[in-house]
Amino acid sequence: MKKFIKPAIFIVIGIIIAFPLFSLTYYTMVRTTTPQFCATCHEIQFAYNTWKTSSHVNNEQGFVADCMDCHLPAPHDTFQFFYAKTFHGAKDVLVHFFQKEYNHKEQRQKAYASFTNDQCQKCHRNLLYIPNKRGAMLAHRDVVYARPGYEKKCVDCHRNLVHNPREVYDYKQYKETYRGLGL
Repeated sequence: MKKFIKPAIFIVIGIIIAFPLFSLTYYTMVRTTTPQFCATCHEIQFAYNTWKTSSHVNNEQGFVADCMDCHLPAPHDTFQFFYAKTFHGAKDVLVHFFQKEYNHKEQRQKAYASFTNDQCQKCHRNLLYIPNKRGAMLAHRDVVYARPGYEKKCVDCHRNLVHNPREVYDYKQYKETYRGLGL
């Protein structure tokens, strides 16, 4: 019986230490993955404001794609997600403190160069069935089933959907409602 007491004490102490540590880590990751947190840096404020006016926030379906959805791998790939989140966070902190001027156009080009189609297809899965849009379906077929040497990225065609300055919000869901009412 005595030989089980010492390991049991270590297990209990481990749980007492590990649970709060894990909880704080998880809370920190969840909290720092919100668009509002991203917008706390003045360099990202432009991206946040232009994101709010984009179709990734204002759309007919009411779906909102936030920063994490486009700029990080899917959370189910835990190691890649934590690595990318840590890398981007450290990079943003270094840029904030050590770069004199933040060049939005340059950062946008770097982001587009790093995007993969998988990032877009996390949300846009049904690209080959778009009712009443045969041309879009055919164009997407060339991306989904690309021939070797003819690969395209989603952002090659859809470059200006997000992070463009707009004077007004584009509420598509309301446009459709008003169109149906004859307004």
